[in-house]
Amino acid sequence: MAKVYERIADALRQRIRAGQLKPGERLPAETALAEQYDTSVPTIRQATGVLVAEGLIEKQHGRGTFVRKEPTRVVRDNARHQWEKDRARASEAERLTTGATERDTGLTINDLVFEASYEQVPAAGGLAEEFGVPEGTTLLQRTYRTRYREERTPLNRSQSYLVLSMIEGNPDLLREDQEPWPGGTQNQLWTVGIELDRVVETFQARPPTPEEVEELGLPMGVSVIILRKIGIDTTDRVVEVADVVLPGDRTQLAFTTKLARW
Repeated sequence: MAKVYERIADALRQRIRAGQLKPGERLPAETALAEQYDTSVPTIRQATGVLVAEGLIEKQHGRGTFVRKEPTRVVRDNARHQWEKDRARASEAERLTTGATERDTGLTINDLVFEASYEQVPAAGGLAEEFGVPEGTTLLQRTYRTRYREERTPLNRSQSYLVLSMIEGNPDLLREDQEPWPGGTQNQLWTVGIELDRVVETFQARPPTPEEVEELGLPMGVSVIILRKIGIDTTDRVVEVADVVLPGDRTQLAFTTKLARW
């Protein structure tokens, strides 16, 4: 037999799914819900806790409890890298019209809020090994956050690394105030004579850290997908390593593999 808080959670769940409580709508106060369902405030908190864990509602500090809006869906497929390469040598006017995030989300450039910060860091451990450089080699670490203007949390969390000596021939590549860069990393690399030959991506899922839960606005129980992207140029050098944290509740990975016919 269902417990009282489970029955209340189910009643609220049905109201949300039926559209009686709409995305972004504030739920009544806990005291009002307790009176409505003839129960105690602690029981209401148990019930709403279930729906928070399911990602149906969210509690906003100092504001109340709201029906959670469906987060912007991001579809990431393996055609995006060729799409970026095709645009890397296009005119600036064409490159300014859209970028990879817009391609993945269907949003426009005016829909997005973009943040970037740059820092020079020494290559250590795994990064030095990925680049094939001595530990301590100076890297340019670029941290990116992009969010839909109508949402409070970013679409993902990304850190990209470049070997400083490979790119310092173009001083603009060292300036975070040049972001968002029209044409993205492939155009940036092309300005210093680097052409990508291939991109290697590996994915793994894990529970989020507390910081990731807060920054990405993740419901309880939602995993993150960790993407490591390695860009390799036409001389077989690793020229970029990027680590991207993708929220599991809004990211779809879509891969189409063309197979040779018998």
